[in-house]
Order: sequence, then C-alpha cells, then structure tokens
Amino acid sequence: MRFLLFFISSILVQTFSYSQEDFLAKQYFADGEFEKAVAFYEKLVEKNPRRTDYSEGLVACYQQLERYEDAEIFLLQKIKDTYAFPTFFIELGYNYTLQDQAEKATTYYDQAIQKIDENPNYGYSVGYRFQKYALLDYAIKAYTNAMALKPDLNYDFQLARIYGEQGNIERMYQSYLNLIWEGRTSRSNVLRNIDDFISEDPSNPNNVILRKVLLKNAQQNPDVLWNELLSWLFVQQKQYNSAFSQEKAIFKRTGETSVDRLENLGQIALEDNDLDNAVSIFEYVVENSTDPGNKLNAELSLIDIELKDPTDKVLNQVEKEFQDLVTTYGNQSRTLQLQIAYANFLTFKRERPEPAIAMLKESLELPLGRVITAYIKLALGDILVYDQKFNQALIYFTQVQKSLKNDVLGQNARFKVAQTSFYKGDFDWALTQLKVLRSSTSQLIANDAMQLSLLISDNSLEDSTQTALKKYARADLLAYQNKNKEAIAELEDILENHKGEKIEDEALLRQAQLLETQKDYEGARFNYQKIVEFYADGILADDAHFALGQLYRNILNEPEKAKAHYEKIIYNYQDSYYFPQARKNFRMLRGDAIN
Repeated sequence: MRFLLFFISSILVQTFSYSQEDFLAKQYFADGEFEKAVAFYEKLVEKNPRRTDYSEGLVACYQQLERYEDAEIFLLQKIKDTYAFPTFFIELGYNYTLQDQAEKATTYYDQAIQKIDENPNYGYSVGYRFQKYALLDYAIKAYTNAMALKPDLNYDFQLARIYGEQGNIERMYQSYLNLIWEGRTSRSNVLRNIDDFISEDPSNPNNVILRKVLLKNAQQNPDVLWNELLSWLFVQQKQYNSAFSQEKAIFKRTGETSVDRLENLGQIALEDNDLDNAVSIFEYVVENSTDPGNKLNAELSLIDIELKDPTDKVLNQVEKEFQDLVTTYGNQSRTLQLQIAYANFLTFKRERPEPAIAMLKESLELPLGRVITAYIKLALGDILVYDQKFNQALIYFTQVQKSLKNDVLGQNARFKVAQTSFYKGDFDWALTQLKVLRSSTSQLIANDAMQLSLLISDNSLEDSTQTALKKYARADLLAYQNKNKEAIAELEDILENHKGEKIEDEALLRQAQLLETQKDYEGARFNYQKIVEFYADGILADDAHFALGQLYRNILNEPEKAKAHYEKIIYNYQDSYYFPQARKNFRMLRGDAIN
C-alpha cells in the first residue's frame, strides 16, 4: 500500500514538473527571452521526444536566436525518425528559407507534399503549416492534393481564405459556394465571409465577379440554391426589383405555398424606403398567398405604405380599407394583427381612441395564448396612454410585465410602465423601473432605459421642483400623441426659459428629432450642431453626431460632412450604441470594398 502511494505521488510530482516547465518555456518565449526558453524546451524534448509542439517550440527558439545550424541538425535527425511528422520537412525548408537557401527549402517543401500521397489525412496539418509561413501556393497544393486523393476531405473553407489573401476573388467565391452546395457548413457562415468582399455598389468588381460565378453555377447545376444566392446579392446591392424576380422564380419552381421569403423581401424594401418595389412585392403576395395570415400581413403592409403620405383623402381611403378587411376577416384570434393595426390607425392617425379601446377589449375576450394576450394588452396600454388614462394603461403594462417576466415582451412592458409614469410626473417610480431595465437582454431597451434614467436623475438633482423636467415630459407626451408642432413649441419654452440647465441638450436633441419629422432639416441640423459644439462631453454628443451623419448622408447629400461625423464616433465614442453602424457607414462613404 505504501509502495502504491509512493508511486502515485511520484507520478504527480513528475506531472507537475512537466507542466511547470511547459508553462515557463512558453512564457519565456512570449516575453522574447529565447535563451531561457531554449533551456526549458531542450529538457521537454528530451523527456517527450514524440511531442511535436515541444520540438517546434525548440526550433522556433533556435531560429529567433539565429542558431540555424542547431535547428538544422535537430530537424535532420527528426526527419530520419520512422514516425517523422511531415511538418518537420516544412520546418526544415523554412529554416533554409530564413538563410536565403531557396533551392534547399524547395526540396523539403516538396517532400512534405509527397507525404500527403502516402497519407491524405496529413492534408490539413501540412496545408495549415504552409499557411502559417505564408507559403500559399504550397498550402493550396497540400489541400487540393489531399481532397483529390480522399474525396471525403474538404478544405474549401481554407482554400477560400487563401484565394482571398491572394486576391483570386473568383476562386475564393467558388470555394465558399462549394461548401454551401455540398452542405459542409451553414449558409449564413459562408455569406458572412463573402459579405466582407462586396459592397452596395453593383459595379464594384467583386460584386460583378460574384454575380458571374453564381450565374455560371446556375448553368452548370440548375438548382433553386443559385436563385436564392442571387436574390441575397441583389438585396445587398439594394436592387430589390432584381431580387423580386429571383424570389418569384423560387416561388414558382419550388411549388411551395409559403410566401415568407417574399414577405421578408417586401419588408426590407419598405424599411429601405423603396416603396414602388415594396408595393409590387406585397401585391404579389396578396394575389398568390393561400394563407389568410400572410395575405392579411401583406395587405396591412400596403396600408402602411399608403400612410407614408397621410393626406385627408388617403386617411379616408385607408379607413375604408380597414373596414373592408374587418368585414372580410372578422375579429378572430388568428388575425388579431388587423385589430391592433386598425386600433392604432384610429388612435394615432384619426385621434379617435374610444372605438380603438373598445375593439381591443373585445379582442381580449377571445381564447388567446399568453403571448398573444400580452401583445394586445401592450397595444391597448399604448392607446390608453395616448388618451391620458395613465392608471388604466399601467394596469395592463404591469399585467404583461408579471406574466412574461424573463421575456423581452415583459421587459418592454416594464419600460412602458416607466415611460407612462414619466408622462404622468411620477419620476421616482419611473426611476425604480428603469434601474432594473439597465441590464435588459435587449440592448435597445437597455439603452433607452439608461437614457431616460439619466434624464430624470440629472434634472431632479439640479431642480428640486422639477419644473423643466415636467415640461419635457409634457413635450414627450405630445410627441407620442403625434402632436409634433405642439411638442416643438413646448421644447422651445424649455430652451428659452431654462438656459444653462442640464436639460438643455436633451431638449435640443428631442426638438431636432421632431423638426426632422416636420421636414425642417435646417432647424434640426442647427440643434444637432449646438449639441456637438457646446455639449461635446455630454452623454448625447454621440447621438447628435450620428444624427448629423444620417442627415448629411440621406437628406442633405453632403457625404464628406457625413463622413466627418461618423469618424467622430469611431475615434471619440467607441462605447457608443451607434459605433458599429457609424463605422459601417463611414467605410461605405469612403468607398471601401469591405463592409
């Protein structure tokens, strides 16, 4: 028994000794203390001659110290070994490359390739090692030889990366597409990599090459996959009409009844304000969908497009369309999106919340699941807020919050509780809710909660009467009720009578946002500019810079000025919520091929 304990303890001591030597060898190497690292690696190699990582570490130390002869002697001994790993041939070749002995290097690189003929499974380790030393032509040879000898192997992902590094874009694309065609990896994974090489510009050479490669594949192997990928490319290029043509072909060829892809395309076109193509897509869905829910969604999207320019004539027409839809679909649990959309229309466009409230309360009488019930209660609460029935709204929001505590819907309901409390002037209760939401799983909710929380706390400390804050809450409620002119006037009162107070930059930002809705772009620009000039260190500076960037880019058509504001965010506000989009927009305006 004592002998067994002694044996086990000896093993443990030896294992600890190895691990300590391993750690020190790597640490000294990382710190550039190669003489010390050599001493440990030599011990490790002696004790573990089969460990290739120790051998490679020792060789790397020799090379860093320019002890090429020692590395050569060691590697020549290694490749004489019966179990010589092929990467040792590459290491020896590279050792000669470092000494400008290209001919000798080539001899050993070729021998590494020959090892793949003996065992194709060496393809990955040989190819990867060649990649490590930027010997890309050899890496390509290693991967392609292995794949030819053993078709089960697939190194298209590695080959695609190499072709990309070499600038051989066409072969890179084809390697990536092979992965999708053969089902070797997820489509989203491949498209993320391809997306790095294309831009929104259809005439970009990389875009032209991808289109050519996709069409070539479609001719050689007709399949709906190529239509789907062409559609994806056209969407990246914002050519929604071309994408629509591909989606129609997919719909007809597959013989499926699902119009989900068409619906998604319509929503993308709508969000990008390409209204003509959005209308064409949604009309096609209405004509071809056999599912009442999909058809209704498309009809509601067409109404959303009509409401982009809400003249009295349009509002009257839309109300009639809603009434016709209600007659067609009725009030049933499968089409509740109609009741919610109609109720919002009556409230926020027609200023008639009473029939909207009655309609949604009637919908709550239907047999509904917990999530659908939550959606209706949130919509009903929003309308009650509009009607300034704050306490009733709070009841519905609180019910949803308790029913779906750990769901984004529940977190959204909590934010609505805070927002409603803010509107009614109960700032303490609003703060209590907002503190919980700062750690929300939804970044958007967390960001909104943080901003409202700071607005309340900053302006409560400075002004115990909260006069300016109450005015701001009033203005925010007016904006919520679509009474933008009145809201702008209320905010102007703050700017005139509360100069120098903390709330000034908040009022400037909110007023600028409302001025944009009124198409007073010069007024909005003036406000944003005041924030970046006088409140550069404030929490709203990044909001103002991003807003200016968007204004100059999308409305005022001054891309150079837009770039300057995006650049400010990139260099001065790296923790900003807007940082990723600002960087993307900046690169696009600069004309980068990479997104």
